[in-house]
Amino acid sequence: MPLTPAIEEPQIHESAQGPRVTPAASRTAQTPRPVPGPRPAAVPRPGRPGPARPAPPAQRAAQATPGPVSAAPTAPSVSAAVPQIQLIPASAEGALDAAEEAVDLLLDTGRAPGDILVLTTGDPHPWAAHELSFGEAAYWALHDAGDDVFYADAAQVQRAAGRPVVVFAANGGAVDTVAGSLPVALTRAGALLIVCGDSQQINSVLGAGV
Repeated sequence: MPLTPAIEEPQIHESAQGPRVTPAASRTAQTPRPVPGPRPAAVPRPGRPGPARPAPPAQRAAQATPGPVSAAPTAPSVSAAVPQIQLIPASAEGALDAAEEAVDLLLDTGRAPGDILVLTTGDPHPWAAHELSFGEAAYWALHDAGDDVFYADAAQVQRAAGRPVVVFAANGGAVDTVAGSLPVALTRAGALLIVCGDSQQINSVLGAGV
């Protein structure tokens, strides 16, 4: 009996799988971290009676915030050459003490001793009287060295060189001394003139509103 060939069952081959459709669960793109904007300018500390620092005395310039440039920054450059005037009302008897307090505050706020010139219209400052006892040559040599606070008679303001800060103590003396030396003291002050004395007398010399 002839053998019939066995019928081979067709092999079912797995069809090639097409591209798997996977959910679009792609990696979440990292969100860029926000770039911090410019820090706000530091709030200036309350000013003490002393020099206005051109920043300093004085006053650290705050970073400018990006944006349209304002014309305001040009104002300080106009007044930069004009010293600021600060009036400390005091009697003739208390003007020298007020000047000493002003000097202490200037030093406490960072002014170098050599930046300060103190002028008196009446009795000399005890330091000046002591140094003058060694002779005028030695006394003015200290002035020329410029290492420390220098105290001088306002009548000799023409001889004194300019310094960033001049403290003027109207502690008596002739009225003409104040009227004649105070305007010169203003020209000797590079950044600040502090006047300790009678307000009416000072205003009459430098003008109202000081």
